[in-house]
Parts: sequence; structure tokens; C-alpha cells
Amino acid sequence: MRYLLWIIKLALFAVLFDFAMKNAAPIRIQFFLGYALEAPLALVLLLTAVLGVVLGVLAGLGKTVRLRRELLVLRRERKRADAAGQDAEQLLPPREAL
Repeated sequence: MRYLLWIIKLALFAVLFDFAMKNAAPIRIQFFLGYALEAPLALVLLLTAVLGVVLGVLAGLGKTVRLRRELLVLRRERKRADAAGQDAEQLLPPREAL
């Protein structure tokens, strides 16, 4: 299995390397106020993809943090209910709410 993963990684590297070599022509990106950047097309595409992933993770981060806080509160409530001897099923929301 480990060898199969290495073969897949090597094939992916070869495809990406070939893509980068075929798109090595420099391009010029114009920004505001006359600022311009000249870089290879493959690098610009890579940076754009990485920026998209980072923005996507940041967009989902708020909901993830909120859900983790809610889970922490629910675990504390369950622990208090267990310590008080209450039935934990009373703390669950109705099935229709799920």
C-alpha cells in the first residue's frame, strides 16, 4: 500500500511538473495605481489556487468555531446532568429538531 501511495505521488508530481514547464511563459498582471507584476503563468495559477483554498477555509472557520463551542456547552451540560443523576435523554432536543 505504501508503494502505491508513492507511485501516485510521483505521478502527480510528474503531471504538475509538466504543467509548470509548459506554462512557464511570463505574464504581466496589472494592479491599481500603475503597479504591475511579472511572473510565470504556472506560479500565478498556483498562488491563485492556494489563495482560494485559504479563503475557503477562512469562510468555514466561523461556523466550525461556533459548532465546537456549542458542543463544549452540551458536553458540560451532560456532565452536570450525569453528576446530578438526571437522565441524559432529557437534555437532547426532540428528533424533529435534528
